[in-house]
Parts: sequence; C-alpha cells; structure tokens
Amino acid sequence: MDMTDLHRLAPVRIAKYHIGQVVRHRIFPFRGVIFDVDPEFGNTEEWYASIPEEIRPRRDQPFYHLFAENEESEYVAYVSEQNLLVDDNPAPIRHPQVDEVFTRKPDGTYAAKAVHAH
Repeated sequence: MDMTDLHRLAPVRIAKYHIGQVVRHRIFPFRGVIFDVDPEFGNTEEWYASIPEEIRPRRDQPFYHLFAENEESEYVAYVSEQNLLVDDNPAPIRHPQVDEVFTRKPDGTYAAKAVHAH
C-alpha cells in the first residue's frame, strides 16, 4: 500500500461514547447503558426506513446498542451518536441484562464483567 492508497481509505470514526457509559436520548424519554458500538449504521434497511424522514439520522456516524429503559419498560435500543447525550441521573439502569454483562462502578458508569473462555 502506498500513500495514494491511504488517501482512498475511509476516515477512521472515533466514537464519542463508550461501552459501559450511561446515556439518554436527545429527543425521546429513555436512557440506557451502552453495550456495543457500530462505527457506522449497521441495522436493517427496514429499521432505517421506519424512522420518520424529518428525524432520520445520518448513516455515517457511530450507532450504539443500549440496554434501555423508559418509565414503562426495559428494551434494547439502537441509537445514532447525534441523538445521545451523557445521562447524569445517578439511578442504576434497571434493564435485566445489565447485571449479566456489567458491574456498576461507584461513579455510576458500568464496567464489563470479565469473560471466561473455555
């Protein structure tokens, strides 16, 4: 690979948020803990098309998988970086899968539990 090849490579996308961080949606009333990050849109076309065009996010940004909750329920959400904000609410996330994957740290963020391979 020479320098001309390097110029054709896609730019590296740096995620603003990290796994274990608690975030909230900028528009909708839910919050969650990040358990995975896609460097750019990686869901189905049907999912993308289901978002109203006037609020549909760009594809060329990180998308985050969240163990999410609102006042009524817990679920998994897939959210673009542009629609997330840091959540300063100190309450723990009540999603049932959080304790399977994370340990809650004193600062309110979450650390991934060690994975033991056989």
